[in-house]
Formats: sequence, C-alpha cells, structure tokens
Amino acid sequence: MSASQSAETTTRIDALRQGFARTYGRQPDGVWRAPGRVNLIGEHTDYNLGFVLPFAIDKNALVAVRRKSANEPDAARLDFASTFEAGAQPPITSVPLADLEPGSVSGWAAYPASVAWVLGQQDGVDLSGFELLVDSDVPVGSGLSSSHALEVGTIVALNELFELGLSATDMARLTQRAENEFVGAPTGIMDQSASLMSHAEHALFLDCRSMESSAVPLPLAAHDAVVLVIDTRVEHSHVDGGYGARRASCEAAAAALGVEALREISSVSELEALSDPVTLRRARHIVTENRRVLDTVKALRAGDLHAVGALLNLSHESMRDDYEISSIELDAAVEAAQSAGAIGARMTGGGFGGSAIALIGREQIPAVSQAVYEGFEQAGYLRPNIFTVIADEGAGRA
Repeated sequence: MSASQSAETTTRIDALRQGFARTYGRQPDGVWRAPGRVNLIGEHTDYNLGFVLPFAIDKNALVAVRRKSANEPDAARLDFASTFEAGAQPPITSVPLADLEPGSVSGWAAYPASVAWVLGQQDGVDLSGFELLVDSDVPVGSGLSSSHALEVGTIVALNELFELGLSATDMARLTQRAENEFVGAPTGIMDQSASLMSHAEHALFLDCRSMESSAVPLPLAAHDAVVLVIDTRVEHSHVDGGYGARRASCEAAAAALGVEALREISSVSELEALSDPVTLRRARHIVTENRRVLDTVKALRAGDLHAVGALLNLSHESMRDDYEISSIELDAAVEAAQSAGAIGARMTGGGFGGSAIALIGREQIPAVSQAVYEGFEQAGYLRPNIFTVIADEGAGRA
C-alpha cells in the first residue's frame, strides 16, 4: 500500500470511528479491513473445485464493531449501519440474534447478518449481540466482490472479538456457507479466500478442492505495467438466476461424466460424451479455464506478461462464447482495450455486468482509457469508471 493510500485509509478509519460514536453513542472495540478482489483469471472454476488466481485490491470494506456486554438491555441484539446511507447518523437495522434465519434480513445488512448466523450454527460458539458500522469503497455491483469484503470484514472482527480461533480457511468456508444458505447466492469460495489470504504484490493461486494456496509474484512494477479496471456500471448479482443456471449446468455435466466435479476432467476430448450442446460448452469453459490458470501461474513465475495477456484474451473469448456470461458492455470494454494496445484483457467476476480488466503498460493508461470512453459514448452506454488497482494485503485489523 502506498503512502498516499495509507493516509487515505487512516482518514477513513478516523472518520468511521467518529461516525460509530455518533451512531451508537460509544466507541467501537476496533476497526477491521477486508479488501475487494480482482480475479486475474479462473472464472467460475471455484465451485467446480478447480483453480483460481485472484488478488486483493486497494479498495476495501472497513468494519467498526463493538461487542455488547451481557448486562446491556439489548445484549442479544445485532445492530447494523452503513456510511453508504445518507445522513450524519445513518439508520440502524436491528435484529434479535435469536431471530436470525435465512430470509430474515434484507438488503446490504443480510451480508453481515449471514456471518453472525453461520457462526451461531457452530458448536462451541457463544455469540452475543454487537454493533457494526461499515464504510466501503469497493464499487457495489462491479464484480470486485463488495459483498464478500463486507462478510470477510465481519467474520475477521467477530473471530477476534469472540476469540473463536478460526483459521483463514475456516473463515473462507464459513462465509461461503453464509453466502449460499443465508443470502441465497450459490457462489464458490474464491472471493472470500482472496480477501482473507492475499499478499501484497502477489496473486493468490488457490486449489479450490484442497484449499492449498501459494502466493505468485505479480511482476507488474518490473515491467512498468498496471492492471486497469473498467467498471461498466452495469450491476451484476450472484442472486440472479444466470449464475445459478451456470452452476447447475456444470453439476449436470459432472454427473453425466461420472465425476464429482469438472475439476477432474483434464481434456476437452473427454467432453464428447455430453450430448447436450449447451452443457458441453459450459463444461468446455471450465476445463479450458482451469488449464489457463495453470499456464498463467507458469507465465507469471517466468515474468512473461505477454503470455499472460494472451491467456487473458482467450479467457474472455471462452466466457463470451462458451459460458455466455459476458455482456455487450463488457465485450466493448475488452475490444476497445485490445484495439488500443493492451497486453491482454478480459471480463472479471461472475459476469452479466460488472467489470473488465486490461493488462497494460503504465504509459498506455491515457490511451486505453480514452479508447474505452469513446467506444462507450459512441455505443450509447453509460460512461464507465476506469481506475488502476494495486495487489494488496488480505484482511485484518486496520
């Protein structure tokens, strides 16, 4: 994290503490930080028990929390508030701890509530009420995992405050369950893992079956390169049906092939047994994307960014044509970046909106950005938000 960014985060932390005192009349026990993520490559492979290569970014959710004492009159109540909501004193969503169940909390508060719910399902966990105020600069609906940043910030805070002794892997699995069962989004385990386990200036190479991980250097500085994020401002949601339909197709393909998950298929030729052409295309994306992740790891370790760029381009084609999760705006962003000389570009995240990324030389930032802006204007799309990101550290106390 650069000195300027550190100063910005410090300012946000101070403001959050002050906002917490105004909202709840007390100081928080602490502030915890959980970053959003960019997935460099490996899309929809996580719930197929495959390989992913995300990295945490320098946009994050800051979560201020106070654990209530047993003698307080509302000791068994959860209180949630967000600086995102207008006003010097934002509205508070309150839920009795005993009333937590899937569907009991709506809106953004469902994400921290889901964490409290899933912890309450664990043997030996004696959770009490708490107050929470969140401030996040991860763009909502951008495909950069704003919801998982909020969940991870919450579970890291509660793990410390209630002395639960959970490992990063434990917290990743629990937040995945919270997302799947409480929020109702059939997501995999990549986003939480990236927010919890990442290291600065590295991508996280994660085997989603074994949960083994390693830090892979991102040699961007050595090549004077950057990762440019193009937020199309077309919001996506994992709760919508498209994501679940893709997961169902993969499960159907695995069942037809007699394997637990498509991770076990190593060659496209093995997919010839699939009679349904749509199911075959979905499975082909997963099989080829797993290979692209492994090839990208090798290319990064060799310092070959041009090989990485070629793999990003192939990944986007696969998501556009085989998995069919891109959008006209995402395709426009990728094509404009490529035409302006990007080393490589692809959509990132769950798809159906959100963001694309472009791997470019630092000196190309103005030209690539202008090409994207002009392309969107000519097509009549919303003006995108374009910014660079830094590979940052995983979650922890701020």
